[in-house]
Formats: sequence, C-alpha cells, structure tokens
Amino acid sequence: MRAKTGDRVVTHGRTVGQPDRVTEIVEVLGRDGEPPYRVRAEDGHESVVSPGPDSTVTPAGKRRRR
Repeated sequence: MRAKTGDRVVTHGRTVGQPDRVTEIVEVLGRDGEPPYRVRAEDGHESVVSPGPDSTVTPAGKRRRR
C-alpha cells in the first residue's frame, strides 16, 4: 500500500451496520509512501495507523461513491 499526503484511508466497518471510517493522511511516516500514516478524522482527531486488509487508500481528488 502506497499513499501520499492528502489521500484518504477508508477503513470498512467490521460488523453489519457499522459505517466506514474515512480519514485524511496528513503525514506519511514510512519510506516511499508506505505505512504508517498520521491521519485526521472529520472530527479533528489525529492518530497513527498502519492500514490492514479492511482498508483502502483513495487518491486525493477522487471522491467515494455512496
């Protein structure tokens, strides 16, 4: 998984009815775009993540389909 600042990490809900969690990458901490990433959620909370198989990266400028 490779990403850059501004891309979005979408972590899919693990149980039925749980919404996806969408965060924006504010800093790439790994080498050459690799994880971990510092991300910011819509509520302003920041955390460091290493996305797993339940996550995808959406390039900056592309919107998620609903």
